[in-house]
Amino acid sequence: MTDTELLKKKIDESGYKISFIAQKCGLTYQGFLPKMNGMREFKQTEIIVLRELLKLTQEEADEIFFAA
Repeated sequence: MTDTELLKKKIDESGYKISFIAQKCGLTYQGFLPKMNGMREFKQTEIIVLRELLKLTQEEADEIFFAA
């Protein structure tokens, strides 16, 4: 389960627009929103892109994308 609040915080801190992040993940804006809001799971390839874009440590990525 995705920690949506922490993900949104990291996106805000990055300064990137959601549409740019979605494009880098290979998604449309509409395809990214349900994942960002925890309605759908991110694929591993998308997590890798987000980790690089948002400059997440492995611990931060685990906390966001593999929250219990």
